[in-house]
Parts: sequence; structure tokens; C-alpha cells
Amino acid sequence: MTIDAPPTAIASSAEATLREVIEALAPFERRAGSDGERQAAWWLAERLQRACGQGWIEEEQFHDGYARVIATLAASGALAGVAALRPRTRRAAGAAAALITAAIADDISNGPRVFRRATAPLRPTWNVIASCGDSDATRTLVVLAHHDAAPTGAIFDDQAQAFLGELFPGVLERIDTSLPLWWGALAMPALVALGAARGRRFPIHLGVFGSLVGTAVFVDVARRPVCPGANDNLSAVAVLVALAERLQAHPVPGLRVLLVSCGAEEVLQGGIHGFASRHFSSLDRERTWFLNLDTVGSPRLALVEGEGPVVMEDYHDRTFRDLVVRAGETADVQLRRGMRSRASTDAVVPSRAGYPTATITSIDRYKALSNYHKMSDTPENVDYRTVMQALILTDAVARELGRNPWIGR
Repeated sequence: MTIDAPPTAIASSAEATLREVIEALAPFERRAGSDGERQAAWWLAERLQRACGQGWIEEEQFHDGYARVIATLAASGALAGVAALRPRTRRAAGAAAALITAAIADDISNGPRVFRRATAPLRPTWNVIASCGDSDATRTLVVLAHHDAAPTGAIFDDQAQAFLGELFPGVLERIDTSLPLWWGALAMPALVALGAARGRRFPIHLGVFGSLVGTAVFVDVARRPVCPGANDNLSAVAVLVALAERLQAHPVPGLRVLLVSCGAEEVLQGGIHGFASRHFSSLDRERTWFLNLDTVGSPRLALVEGEGPVVMEDYHDRTFRDLVVRAGETADVQLRRGMRSRASTDAVVPSRAGYPTATITSIDRYKALSNYHKMSDTPENVDYRTVMQALILTDAVARELGRNPWIGR
């Protein structure tokens, strides 16, 4: 057995696995913490067991959210604005609006989540883990995905982005950071606080109106069904299974590969916190790398360099992202570099803990995720060529780490 094998060998043996996993799991209604998510986790654990001889489930707890939490905070911002219109309650209402702004920022940016912990119930979720490769190795690559599915909602309609992309293609080409959509939710109670502090009614009125719109948006998300989630994120889950088969047939000496599919990612990171609490203490930050795969079934692969709904944070250790790019070039995988996301992924947790981290995603011609949080996110709309490229790239990253044992020393 050797470290290297041609990418064409991967393509010839893996496509059936990729399709099998996506088509088998898409019919499960995989809302975070639901029975459908649990069933999908068990199916995946058994499939990984067949692929590489290992596959187990770790049940974790998460505080439910995010739509109901943000809807409640937005509604509270509107009430604070109404109270701020009265001189007698203006100062207290302004202070409340400032606290609401801070609570929203805390929740969406993976902070302590004080409000969510105080108001949202605990629910179970299920992380699926498999260990492949050299079990005695001191160096570990953790490949992350998530198997829960996202709620839909009118806010996820991307026709405006496509329209602007057609109208201003040159401008779109120069922008590699996604739009800060969460800033609108933050700005409305902040306007109430600002208007109350300065005694200005117009910012308060604007903040009340915007908070009411935000409440309606997130109530809509909370009530909508979840999408099939074939691209987001069964495409990445399929890569985990195909990679397990690949590593079983062609192992990488000197490297352990942990395949981790977290639950409850779509509530702004639920299961990954349980994985961190359970495993980070045993993973050496100098000898462990995290490669997060999220929505890899759009037409073109992209390397995400950082993320941040409020403040942009580049992932820890640029040298690992450089290694990912080199591995892609070696495997003849085209990868757009320089992308940064105003959404959040599981990758932020290991990055903040000091692990070298990178995220691989995929984009369409308008730099959007295909069928993102839509009921059209079905297996037949997945670009399997890109999913195959994600598999080839991930395999190449593992082999790059394997052939360079001095990395991380």
C-alpha cells in the first residue's frame, strides 16, 4: 500500500458512494435535534462502519435557536423603541435596546450566548465520528461536515443577488466577502439606543420599524420546513464516507484522520461545541489540523479564509490554508482563494481554540451557494463534479500532511 494514488482512481470508484449517501439521507427531515436528524446520524455511523471499520455516535446537548431566539430579541427591540418614544421611559428603554443589540451580537457570533442559555431549551443532537488511517499516529487531520438540514424562509431568496450579478459583473468579481446580512438585525435596536441617547425620534421610529420587519423574517424562518439539504450539507457528508473508503484502501502512514459530522450546525453551531468539550483536550494544537467541508455541491470550489457575522476573523494559521492550496494544485483541483463569509460555520470553534483551520465550500457564478436553504436543495440539483473535486482535494490534503512529517513539529 502506498501514500499516493492517481485522482482518476478516486473518481472511478467514488461517484457511486457520493450519490448513494446524498440520495439516502436527503429524504430524512433533519431539523436540528429532531428524530430525523437522529435517524440520519445512525445511518451515517453504520455507513462509516462499513467503509472503514469504525463509526460511532456521541450524543450532545445544545440550546435550541436561532430563529426563535433572534425573533424574540427583535420583537424586544421594537418594544424598547416604543418605550423610548416616551420621555419618562426613554433612558431605560435606550439601555434595554443597547443590551438587546449586544445579545444579538453575542448569539450570532458564537459568544457565551447568555440570552439563548437563559431562554432556549436544551435538546439532544448527535455527532458522528470515525477514525481512519494510522491509529498510532501523533498527528491528526480532522475533516468536519454536518448532517442536519437548514430551515427555509423568504429571506433566503437569492434573486436580488443574481440580478445584481448580471447588472454589475465586474463589481461582483472584485468582492470576495459576502454581504453582512446580520448587520441589519444588529442595526435596528442599535438605532433605538442611539435615538434614545440623543433624544431623536427618527432613529427610534426607524429602529422600531426595522425590528418589526426582523421579527417577521425570523418568525417566518422558525415556522418553515427544513430543506432536503443535499448541497448544504449532505455533499460534505458524502465526501466523508467516500474518503473513509479511500483511506481504507490507500492509507496514509503517520497520520490519523478523524471524520466528524456534527449535528445541529444550522442553529449557528450546536454539536461542534460538544465535540470540542469532549475531544479538544486530547488533540495537540501543534499536531492537529481542521478541514471543514460545507456545501461543496455548487459549480466551483472555493477556499474560505475567514468568517464573522459581526467582526471578520481569519482562521488560525494561514500556512495550513497555503498547504490546502498546494495540495489542490498537485491534484489539479481548481480552488478560488480569498473568500470570506459573513455567515458562521463549525470551523470557527477549532479556529478560536488555536487549531490550524480551513473551510472548503462551493459557489455559483454569482458567488452564492446553490439552492441555499431552499426546498430545491435536492440530490438532482447537486453538481457531483464539484463534490468529486472536494473529495480529491481532501484526500490530497491528507496525503500532503502524510508525506511531510515535519509539518507541525
